Amino acid sequence: MRKLLDPRERHFQIPSWRPGLSLFARQLAPPEHLPKRGAVLYVHGATFPSALSIAHRFDGRSWRDELCAAGFDVWAFDFHGFGGSDAYPEMAEPAEEREPLCRSDDASRQIEEVVHFICHTHAAPRVSLIAHSWGTIATGRFATRCPELVDRLVLFGPIARRTSQQNPPRYPAWRLVSLQDQWDRFTAEVPPGATPVLACRHFEPWGEAYLDSDSASRSRSPASVKTPSGPWHDIAQAWTGDLGYDPALVRAPVMLIRGEWDSMCADADAAWLFNAFAASPIRRDVKISRATHLMHLEASRYALYREAEAFLLARDMPTDHAS
Repeated sequence: MRKLLDPRERHFQIPSWRPGLSLFARQLAPPEHLPKRGAVLYVHGATFPSALSIAHRFDGRSWRDELCAAGFDVWAFDFHGFGGSDAYPEMAEPAEEREPLCRSDDASRQIEEVVHFICHTHAAPRVSLIAHSWGTIATGRFATRCPELVDRLVLFGPIARRTSQQNPPRYPAWRLVSLQDQWDRFTAEVPPGATPVLACRHFEPWGEAYLDSDSASRSRSPASVKTPSGPWHDIAQAWTGDLGYDPALVRAPVMLIRGEWDSMCADADAAWLFNAFAASPIRRDVKISRATHLMHLEASRYALYREAEAFLLARDMPTDHAS
């Protein structure tokens, strides 16, 4: 999925830390007349790439458009095996013969390569990151290893450590995810009788774009996208007590954003995670009403946009004034 989603969008192929592979990144700069607020990198979650998240337009407007209008230079990339980035060679082999692909350590090193590229492009020392779901694990791991490269972190629908699951399932190298799988996942958390938060008129074009993200998707029955299983393995590990990184080592300001109906980040999860970021100088915990784990695709998405934007603008620190 490397087509231009905006005439002003720029595409890049960034050498990966994995020899011979490259990572696909997209950039949209703010309008020239606006004050520049710095660079923000979006890190996607477990099942769909950047074109279907921060860059996807609902009724003609995307989250990326909103951030650009606030003066941010917005970047997003796809992990190996997703969207426009090179797939792992192992994804051409039977899934059961390999370990789960795109685990958090590997993914965090992919983030590092992209962040270095962004810093070099803008001659900037650090960037802010917005991460979703499993992407928060990979981002947290990156932030603990490279704190000097991180300005601020927005973690929405974050994964926290749990101890309720003692025997996690074994995952293959990759898995197939159909449109029905996505629809079921997107709608499962809405309580019975509640007004739907994801419109069918929005899901239908999103679904076609989702199938477009894998050129072989429509050759399968049912049509489905081949996706690395490492993210699901990492989430299962987090729920056995191994989050994959230590939040106490994160030194950047952190915002947690979760939906009222997000079963993957319940109140107890958010409370534990908020307290675990003990070294962060600024912490926020925001709950958005009538929202699920996929809040960036839902009716409450503008509440998510505004909360993240306000935090990234960094107007929460006192300014010294001459007396």
